[in-house]
This record gives sequence, C-alpha cells and structure tokens, in this order.
Amino acid sequence: MKKIPAKLVFTNPINFLAIGFGSGLAPKAPGTVGTLACIPLYLLLAQLDFYFYLAACVFVSITGIAICEYTAKQLKTHDHPGIVWDEFAGFFIAMIAIPFNTINILLGFILFRVFDIFKPWPISWLDKRVSGGLGIMIDDIVAGLFACAALHLILHFI
Repeated sequence: MKKIPAKLVFTNPINFLAIGFGSGLAPKAPGTVGTLACIPLYLLLAQLDFYFYLAACVFVSITGIAICEYTAKQLKTHDHPGIVWDEFAGFFIAMIAIPFNTINILLGFILFRVFDIFKPWPISWLDKRVSGGLGIMIDDIVAGLFACAALHLILHFI
C-alpha cells in the first residue's frame, strides 16, 4: 500500500483527523494502533452523561464520512489502511453504556478489533459493497455495534 506522506497529515487538519492524529502512519497494524490511539479520547468522552456520549458517537460517525472521503480522495485510494478515524468511531460505539473500568476497556478493544479484522457477515458484505466515505465508516460502525452487543452480553452473564 502506498505510504502516506507525513506532510499531507500534519499540514491539513482534516487529514490529521482521518489519520487518527498520526496514528495511522504506523507501519504495521495501523487499525490496531489507531484504536489504541483513540483510547485517551474515549477516557475523556466516557466522563460525559450517556446522551452526550451517544451524541458524540453520532457526531464522530457522521463527520467521519466526510473526513474519510476527503482523505481517501487526497490519497487516491478508497480505504487506505492509514485512515483510522473509522476505528475511533467503531471503538466509541463499542463502549456505549459499558461501565467504565480498565477490564471493560480492554474487552471492548479486543472485541472491536476481532469484529473489525474478521468482518463476519454483514460487516464483510458492507465492506465490499459500500463505497466512498460511508463505505470507509460503515464496516467499523457495524463492528462497533457487534462488539457493543457482545460486551453487554458478556457483562450480563458474568
């Protein structure tokens, strides 16, 4: 995959967001590094009231469509692995209404990455058939929803 020029990331605020504040520049596993990089922001958002947290998830997801599409056009690649804003949205969604503690953050991280990497149906179907900024975001949004549901089930039965 084509390497992202650092200048493109650090001189343009939209690209800076799409590349996860630079975390998407990681040479290996940029999606995982991007998800790790969003945890400090999650720690801030988790302090919000439930409805404000939910609004933040919606805002990050909707703006992510435009942010990711813009950067993909700049990179001339549909879904460059370095674009990790979708991982931010997916992880935030995975953590909706999850009690705030280290174990839950770790479980949410693992579950989200599993769903994002392995892409069970319908995530794989969406990933292959939806294009543009929505296509970049939708598989991670659904992976986040799956991870959230799985984490709620785990917490309910443990």
